[in-house]
This record gives sequence, C-alpha cells and structure tokens, in this order.
Amino acid sequence: MAATSATIFSICPTTSAGSKPSRQKAFGLKFNSRRAAESVRCELEASFLGKESSAALRQSFALKAQKENKRSWNYIQPQASYKVSILGAAGGIGQPLALLVKMSPLVSALNLYDIANVKGVAADLSHCNTPSQVFDFTGASELANSLKDVNVVVIPAGVPRKPGMTRDDLFNINASIVRTLVEAVADNCPDAFIHIISNPVNSTVPIAAEVLKKKGVYDPKKLFGITTLDVVRANTFVAQKKNLRLIDVDVPVIGGHAGITILPLLSKTKPSTAFTDEEVQELTARIQNGGTEVVEAKAGAGSATLSMAYAAARFLESSLRALDGDSDVYECAYVQSDLTDLPFFASRVKLGRNGVEAFISSDLQGLTEYEQKALEALKPELEASIEKGIGFVQKEAATA
Repeated sequence: MAATSATIFSICPTTSAGSKPSRQKAFGLKFNSRRAAESVRCELEASFLGKESSAALRQSFALKAQKENKRSWNYIQPQASYKVSILGAAGGIGQPLALLVKMSPLVSALNLYDIANVKGVAADLSHCNTPSQVFDFTGASELANSLKDVNVVVIPAGVPRKPGMTRDDLFNINASIVRTLVEAVADNCPDAFIHIISNPVNSTVPIAAEVLKKKGVYDPKKLFGITTLDVVRANTFVAQKKNLRLIDVDVPVIGGHAGITILPLLSKTKPSTAFTDEEVQELTARIQNGGTEVVEAKAGAGSATLSMAYAAARFLESSLRALDGDSDVYECAYVQSDLTDLPFFASRVKLGRNGVEAFISSDLQGLTEYEQKALEALKPELEASIEKGIGFVQKEAATA
C-alpha cells in the first residue's frame, strides 16, 4: 500500500503462529480511535498480516478507544529507532527493497550501499515523506561507514540469474561478493542481524558463517538466509489453487532455497486444506521452480526482483518487530539448525531481540509419505551446497 497521508501502516509481515503486531506504529497520524478498527481492517486486507494478526490489531485499537479519555482524536507517535543498511541497493532487488524499507515506521536511518549508481536512488527515496533518513555510500572506501551502528544488514548484492542459469552457476561471482561484504559487517557492526539474499543462498549463508567465525564474531542466531519468497509463493499458489482468501493462508516451507531443496509442507497448510496427490506434485513443482518461471517470462531481462524485494521486506519488518520487543514473531528462514543432521536448514523459527529464539520442530512431525521422501531426497543436494560454501572460505584461507 502506498505511503500517503491517508496510510495508517506500512508493510506489515505476517507471522506463522498467530502473531500480535503490537509494535507496529503509524507515521504519527491522527485518527478516530472509535473508527480505527474498521479502518485498519480495510488496510489489512491487502497487507502482509495474517488473519490472527489482523484480529489482534483490530482488538488493540478497540481497547485503546475504550481507555481513551480524550474526545475523539488520538495521536500515535512514531518510534522509528532502527538503522538498516542495504548492500547492493542500486540493483534490481535493492531498489524496490529500499522503497519498501523506507515505508517502515520502525526505521530511523536507511543506508544504501553499492559500487555505483546509488546516489540517485538515495536522492529519489529521500523525497518520500516517511520517518527514516536516507544516506548513500558508493564504493569500497565507503563500505565501512555504511555499516556503522547498524541494527540490520540486508545483502542482495551480486549478479542476477539469467535464462539457462542455475543458482549454482552464480556461485563463483556471488561467493566472493558475499565474503567481502560480510567481512566488512564483522568489522563494523558484528552484533547486527544479517539477512543474506545473494544466491545461491544454500552456499552463501555457510560462506557468511565461516567468515564471521574467522573474525571471531559469529552468532548463529543472527545470521539468516532469506527464504521468505518460497513462503510467499506457496501461500499465493495455494490460495489461487484452492480458492482461499490469501490473508488466511500460511504454508511452512523447509529445506533450502533452490530447486528440490525447497520443500513446501502442504500438509501443514493453514487453514487445514485437502490436496490430491496430483495437486501436491503440481504445487510443489511450481513453488520449487518459481524463480525459473519469472526468469523465463522476463526472457533475459532479469529475475524475480520485485517479489524477492517484497519477501525480503516482510522478513526485515519481522526482524525489526522482534528487535522492538514483539514476543510473537515467526518466520521461515535458512539458519544454522539442529532440526536435521544438516548444519544449515530452513524452517519456521521464532524471532526475538537476540535473533532466533526457538525452532518450530513440530512442523517436521507427522509429515506425509510424499513429504518425508522429499525431505530425504533434498538432503544430499543441500549438504553438497553447504560444503561448497564452507570449502570456498577454507580454500581461500589456505591460499592466502
């Protein structure tokens, strides 16, 4: 939704276990609290919020209306207090992501870094009348300054997929980019949440972990591979297929973020939904190949940049809510994990002020035969991708 004078909320991520978005603030707008619940209902129908979140938010306004002693108008002060840095902000994902982040009422400063062409992006965004200030940083000499005192670092930097390319084809270029950027993060904001978007995520997250370990600042609770786009696609495709209201649908997606390592758990869909064997196979394949679908449709002109930016913004808003004290924030993410015998694994996690607070292990219980076989089938490919990432850093260290 647009950030206009009539907007009550910006992008607001849903959570997978009935979150209460108590920390979402407005842009300091006046509104009639007795009418707020209905106004918010209209806004939320098109937002990131899920059904339970919407109900909780409407209730919070209803309670506020009851408690207020003022006549009719209340004022919510914005509490934008978090600094976010986007590394690769002038790219196909970086630009729309920056716009969405600029809309967040929780962001006070938005640092945009890239090797070129970022000054114009920052100037453009700085005209948007939302709380955050926008700063631009260009080239290696300004990388460190772009990371000073930052709470969350988002890394979409790297080359995009092209027709015929697999995520693995991107490895040699993007691996070096991620290594360099994470080294700078380790030196300048080691306590920040780190969101890795650069593909292949199955390998770049282990690369980031190894770099942070060598710097002595690795906190596995604060390193995330952003797999939210797989969840966004799963929710969208299931809602379309089964004629459900999108706001009601939640499908956990586990494994990794490439091909068969992406495993939507359709049996865990909320609301409870029955699928035929054919529907399961069709939906699973489409979710796994969603990126390829976009690459082919764009015919060489790009990859899934807009939907990825949307998904990354959703996960970022969840992280900011967790940092801001919301105790009921859940998202799927690719993180260091002990849910399986693999060192990194995507699953639903609970987020808190210190990062990952808990793994939702129940999602992996009671799987269907199809899902259990798919889980076992993805493990060798995911393991190879993890080892490739770890090996990249270790090899470079040995030859240094």
